[in-house]
Amino acid sequence: MIIHQLQSLFSSYPLFLRGISMTIMLSIAALTLGTIIGFILGILRAESNKAVSSAIAVWVDLIRGTPFLVQIFIVFFILPELGIELDAYSAGIIGLSNLAACFICEIVYAGLRSVPKGQSEAAQALGLSRIKALRLIVLPQAMRIILPPLIGQYVLIIKDTSVISVIGLTDLTRVGWLVVQRVPNGLLVFAIVGIGYFIVCYPLIRGARYLEKRMDSAYNPKAARSSNS
Repeated sequence: MIIHQLQSLFSSYPLFLRGISMTIMLSIAALTLGTIIGFILGILRAESNKAVSSAIAVWVDLIRGTPFLVQIFIVFFILPELGIELDAYSAGIIGLSNLAACFICEIVYAGLRSVPKGQSEAAQALGLSRIKALRLIVLPQAMRIILPPLIGQYVLIIKDTSVISVIGLTDLTRVGWLVVQRVPNGLLVFAIVGIGYFIVCYPLIRGARYLEKRMDSAYNPKAARSSNS
């Protein structure tokens, strides 16, 4: 019985490869757009006037406070009723990019707020414009706070791609549902699906740990020397 199931699983490997490829492509597109938009929103929220900052905060809180499943249903099923037709892949990218942007916005905002305001004021007093002070003085310091949780958020977004399977996109999770119909061993099939997500996410997890160690050694040399000794 188990041998027959393993044979069926092995014959399904092209489908698993297609699913993991779709998950990777969807993740790269969503994370790229989400990072760009998230940094812009985070900087605007930290540096703009109160009205702009409050408007961004309301949108971010709305997205962070509602289930992603509901959001993707709105994008895929409700927007077409308003005349905006989207296929599953486009809807997935829009939904995931928006989700990533809102969480990344909060990470960037918190990082920028962690830098003492006097740093920017001193830079402007020395003749730097506000934008140059942000780019050359504030943002490099904030990146020490931003990078570790940012990569952790990347991992969470990659796992959230599994939700896109509900609108028919053949990602890794949907492949699992398709394969389990002909291989009636859900534990075995979804163990393989879980391993697939782990393979995609593990390099980012290792990258986050590496960055944390590098940041600690760069900003706390004594701790780095003691850990190496």
